[in-house]
Amino acid sequence: MKLKINLIVKGVFGVFLSVIGTFIASPAWTMARSPVNGEGQPSPGGGAGLFLPMILVFVIFYFLLIRPQSKQQKKHREMLGHVKKDDQVITNSGIHGQVVGLTDNVITLEIANNVRIKIEKTAISQVKNLAAVQQKT
Repeated sequence: MKLKINLIVKGVFGVFLSVIGTFIASPAWTMARSPVNGEGQPSPGGGAGLFLPMILVFVIFYFLLIRPQSKQQKKHREMLGHVKKDDQVITNSGIHGQVVGLTDNVITLEIANNVRIKIEKTAISQVKNLAAVQQKT
């Protein structure tokens, strides 16, 4: 999944750079498209056409990067909200443990007999018990 997202990001970023490069690196392109019509007056909407590719790139970035990331963050926040005492959890660093203490931001994990560590609540990447409950339903 990460490989697929990385390939999409690289592709979108490449398109973005080529569009930007067209506008920045080629002043001849802008000179060739003179906004003046035959009567010496600026043509209507001459500058608006330059913003269309930028808007298109932003829309692509939104749907491919920003929106999925915000959904993932929302799902992670919901998971952290359901953490309770005696849950088996895995931290971002790969430490497996059981929740023995819980405050608003700090969780105490027991990782071995009488070995307890305190971690930030946001450092939890997975709740084992929560996944088992969700699979049953």
